[in-house]
Amino acid sequence: MIHTDALDQLPVRTAVPALERALDERGAAVLCAPPGTGKTTLVPLVLAGLTGGGPARRVLVAEPRRIAARAAARRMAWLLGERTGERVGFTVRGERTVGPDTVVEVVTTGVLLQRLQRDQELSGVDVVIIDECHERHLDADTAAAFLLDVRGTIRPDLRLVAASATTDAAGWARLLGDAPVVEAQGVSHPVEVVWAPPAGSVRPPHGMRVDPALLTHVASVVRRALAERDGDVLCFLPGVGEIGRVAGQLAGVDAEVLQVHGRAPAAVQDAVLAGPSGGRRVVLATSVAESSLTVPGVRVVVDSGLAREPRTDHARGLGALTTVRASRAAGRQRAGRAGREAPGAVYRCWEQAEDGRLAAFPSPEIKVADLAAFALQAACWGEPDATGLALLDPPPAGAMGAAREVLTAVGAVDATGRATSRGVRMSRLGLHPRLARALLDGAGEVGGRRAAEVVALLSEEPPREYGDDLAHALRTARRGADGYAARWRQEVRRLTQSLGGSATDRDTGPDDAAVGLVAALAFPERVARARGEGAFLMVSGTGAELRDGSRLRSAPWIAVAVADRPSHAASARVRLAAVVDEGTARLAAGHLRFSGEEVRWADGDVVARSVERLGAVELSVRALRRPAAELVRGALLEGLRREGPGLLRWTRDSEQLRLRLAFLHRVLGAPWPDVSDGALLECAGEWLEPELSRAGRRSDLARIDAGQALRRLLPWATGDAARLDELAPERIEVPSGSRIRVEYGGEQPVLAVKLQELFGLGETPRVAGVPVLVHLLSPAGRPAAVTADLASFWRDGYRGVRAELRGRYPKHPWPEDPTTTAATRFTSARLRRD
Repeated sequence: MIHTDALDQLPVRTAVPALERALDERGAAVLCAPPGTGKTTLVPLVLAGLTGGGPARRVLVAEPRRIAARAAARRMAWLLGERTGERVGFTVRGERTVGPDTVVEVVTTGVLLQRLQRDQELSGVDVVIIDECHERHLDADTAAAFLLDVRGTIRPDLRLVAASATTDAAGWARLLGDAPVVEAQGVSHPVEVVWAPPAGSVRPPHGMRVDPALLTHVASVVRRALAERDGDVLCFLPGVGEIGRVAGQLAGVDAEVLQVHGRAPAAVQDAVLAGPSGGRRVVLATSVAESSLTVPGVRVVVDSGLAREPRTDHARGLGALTTVRASRAAGRQRAGRAGREAPGAVYRCWEQAEDGRLAAFPSPEIKVADLAAFALQAACWGEPDATGLALLDPPPAGAMGAAREVLTAVGAVDATGRATSRGVRMSRLGLHPRLARALLDGAGEVGGRRAAEVVALLSEEPPREYGDDLAHALRTARRGADGYAARWRQEVRRLTQSLGGSATDRDTGPDDAAVGLVAALAFPERVARARGEGAFLMVSGTGAELRDGSRLRSAPWIAVAVADRPSHAASARVRLAAVVDEGTARLAAGHLRFSGEEVRWADGDVVARSVERLGAVELSVRALRRPAAELVRGALLEGLRREGPGLLRWTRDSEQLRLRLAFLHRVLGAPWPDVSDGALLECAGEWLEPELSRAGRRSDLARIDAGQALRRLLPWATGDAARLDELAPERIEVPSGSRIRVEYGGEQPVLAVKLQELFGLGETPRVAGVPVLVHLLSPAGRPAAVTADLASFWRDGYRGVRAELRGRYPKHPWPEDPTTTAATRFTSARLRRD
């Protein structure tokens, strides 16, 4: 029996007519509705004609998470008085509950992508709703781009709805072809904000680590909320590990403690979503409860202020979730959960002053995540560089380049970036391309069943209590009776079936060797060799460290499956790895193997070796006695690029020549050469030959006369080289007859000369048309005045200098009119004798 009362109470009902008109007129719309208004449950039923008397249509609803897809389907089926699998069903990875009468199917965005790759027309589907699009998950953005492509080419009748609680409505409307925006008002009760920061200092999160002091504080705030408020408490934490630790600290509270996350058993999820059954509840949840799920009975929210987002270090080949401060938008979403059914309160575990410094919105996944899976989807769609896809944010070029390298290495794309037949098969396995490669190639080496077992472990990281040894985790999962083990077995069955005829099993040795091989095939850049004390070097060049007590610390080689690298750390922390031997390392990372002569600049000199290595890991090394001259020359150039021209021999005259040339280049330009470090290094092969080709080591560079070499850059061909001493003289003769060195290091050439030696000189000397800056010195050579205009100095400044210094230096001439006095470098007595 249809629950008419429940349907009538959903606030989104008032917006349904406008939504239907928008779809009839434009074929697309953006639906903005707060959590709990019924956008995920009522709207699909209405558009499918299951309620409200509209025409019958087949509706596909895409959710970002499996838990949300199951919950939405179950809620809609309950509203219709049915069980899932009748007119409402769902499909998530490894689980499908639909029947012949199903007209509303809820799927994850990942399943939607798989379906689009197999059937671009989406045959039989009339409406697609992309729910929670504000979360900006990569699969959702990709699915929207593909659907817009389909609608614009082969299915103009396909109706699209982008639905979310809070979103960039204008951006999505523009993306959907200036689609109308339909807004639904929710029933919102006032929510009191209580600022509850920790009393002591708390270390900021880094990687997956959260300061235990913060978790202890969150647990204490939950106890405080239970004492001060009525109703159930919903506490937001970043991940499963933190939920478990806070749950342990809440033992003994007068409430049922429930844990909600993607790994939670279905029975627990159902109990949470069913609402209170008597006593009070404390629901510890990840961000899945921000908007994807509505938890009845909640009057209080405790917000830790943390969330998990994907991050990828492309240079080191490390991609993982990382703990970040939740955005202000997420904070509003979380707080709103306390006011869904009645007035409530939110306890925020941070200082009020910090709130304004938080990011406004979470980062779009396309900007921060590993893009290998996205790039493969785009290549299979026929858009290898993704430039033809309608995306709210374009993928970063660097991340796409790194993704292309991964796909090329695993044989998923060809040299042009187009998907190979192997790549198409990999895209349909519902795995990251690395794991797809490990499954396909590992099946041929260790058997399909065992390869599927290991890949299933890698696709969803095992609980921490399984340990960091992947082989031990495999044995634990096989005999386990927990929720993870159940999901693992389900995924093993799916992967084994996906292999089809290639899923042959055979005895190929112990589990440890098989596990190591499959892990190494998935992450060849993370194969690592021991370097002592639990430290390893990955072939990518990144260091890796095992925790104290790990059973892997004595292994000579490991394949790192899961690691993170805190921002302050030089090495990655290994969270999950497998033992391998050198043969397995060579097999998995064979594309990174190098064997040959290696001449490079290292530790301040040329190093010449015959070397065999896997990436950064050296397998064998011996010194080269007679390395190829061209390789040595290249190493010396690399040394010059790293350490600069200072490796050469620079005398005072050499340095002065360089400064003179720099001055002429700045003032006159061509044909006078640029002699900056960058310019000199760029053309080192021109001005350092033939000495450079004769050099073999650092000491040989130190013998090259830089000044002599620099003269090769003078503009000899134009004849201007002969004017060097005229345009930028090394010395200038002053009226006393002295030849004074000109310093060219500053903006203006500087002439430092004793004041008496310039008597009678009315105009400031110039070089290349630029007046020199005259530093007038006392008879003792100390600074007395600085001027770029001698005539003005004689007229206005000399009198003061004369008054100050004539008493100090009475033996030297201090005439009243220096412009009519002969210059001298001698004392007055010497002048009289002469």
